[in-house]
Amino acid sequence: NNPGFPTKDLIAKWSLKYNFYEDFLNSVFSHFLNEDIYKPVVEPEGFIKNLPMLKSFEKDGIFYTVTFVRQFNNASVVHFTIDREDLDEEPRRFQEHSFFDLSIEGVGVDYDCRNNFGGGSGTHESFTFTVSPALPNNLSNIKLIFKEYKHPFQKQKPTGFEFVIQMDN
Repeated sequence: NNPGFPTKDLIAKWSLKYNFYEDFLNSVFSHFLNEDIYKPVVEPEGFIKNLPMLKSFEKDGIFYTVTFVRQFNNASVVHFTIDREDLDEEPRRFQEHSFFDLSIEGVGVDYDCRNNFGGGSGTHESFTFTVSPALPNNLSNIKLIFKEYKHPFQKQKPTGFEFVIQMDN
């Protein structure tokens, strides 16, 4: 899950050998670094129920919350919010937002977690993550691990900030 990237010398050598432009080869190999975005998208089907969670983590005045999990036959959708205090220092200044990836530990299942992105403004952001296969209704042994990135699709460059939300019913 870490294909690396060929050196400039290798790209130049392959460009001559196979008659490709160097920029083309750079582009091809950059797609390998982001292969996860090309996985088939699981669309949740067959709504079952909502599981209220209200589990949170707080750091530096920022409140991270998993509000609920929406259960479907083939997937689950985790609802995640971020809230911060409005300091009104520069109200028209652009607020830089972070991106988060979700991974799940527990119950011996390999879960695929896709960030559906989200949005927000000012002091509130909300995101959803589609998880497949569906999470169990009893979430007592599930850990949600959120890892922060400054740019989307940049899993190789995390900020170093991550936190765990332990689920239980």
